[in-house]
Amino acid sequence: MKVLGIGNAIVDVICKIEDSFLTENNLTKSTMKLVDETEFKKLLSNLKIEETIAGGSVANSIVGLSQLGNPVSFIGKINDDELGNKYEKSLTNEKVKYCYQKKKETIPTGTCLILITPDSERTMCTFLGIAGKVNDNDIDENAVKNSKLVFLEGYLWDEGEPKTAFDKAISLSKKTAMTLSDKFCVDRHKKNFLDLVINKLDITFANEQEILSLIDAKNFDEVISFGKQLGKLIVITRGEKGSIAIKKNEVVECDIKKDLKIVDLTGAGDLFAAGFLHGYVNNLSTKQSLEKGTEMSSKVIQIFGARLKN
Repeated sequence: MKVLGIGNAIVDVICKIEDSFLTENNLTKSTMKLVDETEFKKLLSNLKIEETIAGGSVANSIVGLSQLGNPVSFIGKINDDELGNKYEKSLTNEKVKYCYQKKKETIPTGTCLILITPDSERTMCTFLGIAGKVNDNDIDENAVKNSKLVFLEGYLWDEGEPKTAFDKAISLSKKTAMTLSDKFCVDRHKKNFLDLVINKLDITFANEQEILSLIDAKNFDEVISFGKQLGKLIVITRGEKGSIAIKKNEVVECDIKKDLKIVDLTGAGDLFAAGFLHGYVNNLSTKQSLEKGTEMSSKVIQIFGARLKN
């Protein structure tokens, strides 16, 4: 396998809302909030569902990599229930090898309510369910050892047990990449994340807000200085300013694609990572990898949901 993804196995429930819905429910736009099953159902009760689709940040990236022709696999915990079966089928249909044996659990498969406002921004309310209980025993050692690269998501740090899965995967992998996932995630786990970035990861994916928060930078010049001193690859998406990759003295930038009809920004970062990692594992240049990431993210923001249709 070229890439093994390890992340939250989550089924996305996509709904269109007005900004007032966020205010009424004390939700902060463009962030992810963890909720329990009761709150999830309460929020959903007032909404019209546009689409239900298998998701999860790293899983979305892994599907994107598969669609680009790469042999890939995924580990994420699901229940042997209706949503879990749907989730597994969605991956195998995309030629992703699913390296987890599901079984009957008392906790249901995880779900994420994705709220799309008129400006196409997405706000997420996640009930992790059994996905948040993945641990070191769920990590297939052979799957890790036989992969060129392991891709992890920062969201896995949102509960206790997954950290053991994280540590085991990093200790066994040849190369490790991670997405910082969310600014609130970074703020909650800053010390741990900084240790990972400096000492354990080979590639870090972040958006501008996440990396500024991680290193408490006052401006982006400080981020570039940090990246050069670090000596490891940091890949940053900057919205309208495009993307940038920093490693030692190599700083490579890539512009965004213009004049796109943006429908839904869900999955933009996930598919950018897919495109970049496709370039990385297939020995393309850093510039070509950034361009592939930009191409993939540009496609996904013009459709609903976080995955491209085959």
